[in-house]
Amino acid sequence: MASWPEALILVRHGESSGNVARDEAESAGSEIIDIGLRDVDVPLSDLGRRQARALGHWLARQPDSERPTTVLSSPYLRAQQTADEALAAAGFGGDGVERLLDERLREREFGVLDRLTRPGLVAREPQQAELRAFLGKFYHRPPGGESWADVGLRVRTVLDTLCREFAGERVLISTHQVVVLMFRYVLEAMTEADVLGVSRAEPVAHCSVTTFVHDPSAHRRGGMVLQAYNSVEPLDDEDEPVTEEEDAPAAAS
Repeated sequence: MASWPEALILVRHGESSGNVARDEAESAGSEIIDIGLRDVDVPLSDLGRRQARALGHWLARQPDSERPTTVLSSPYLRAQQTADEALAAAGFGGDGVERLLDERLREREFGVLDRLTRPGLVAREPQQAELRAFLGKFYHRPPGGESWADVGLRVRTVLDTLCREFAGERVLISTHQVVVLMFRYVLEAMTEADVLGVSRAEPVAHCSVTTFVHDPSAHRRGGMVLQAYNSVEPLDDEDEPVTEEEDAPAAAS
């Protein structure tokens, strides 16, 4: 019999300076995103910090029985800052909430496509552009990078750890767009078409909340059931802009 967390609260990081730089590069028709940082070191934008604080205020308004007891974060700076800002705004700093980093929750790695805009992909890596168009982004693995399926394997190992070490806990996970989607893929036994359809229909917004709760009657031995997907209630409550970028072969998405 599997032991599951009581709840998983998946949060995409707030808007980053990389998101802003990418938007500027796309608008200008540039081939390269002008940001001189490793993807792991890209920080939140000013708006991203406000979004994270709005998330924290929303967490503080939740009943004690629904607040996170453990926080796992991608080691990427923007995800760490999202967790830091949210926990501080919620007033959870001294409440004994365990905080851990897990590299398996990191952004999908883009390899040779890192920092390329869509025009840059076609101009500088035409073979990869053609291969990506043929295979689709779920299975296309750029040299030095990862496919969505690779991220799914990471998520499966994270779930093993959650069941082994955090059974009965309410775990908040600060992570990235594709990671959130691949949690849905794995926990809901989706197909490639299913998860890509979800991504197209409703891109994961910055600081949105996706929640799974444990249901002992689900599946054959109990499991996690989707309660909310891509909720932007924390942002709406404080009139903060909702921002989102669909997955692209470029850094800082």
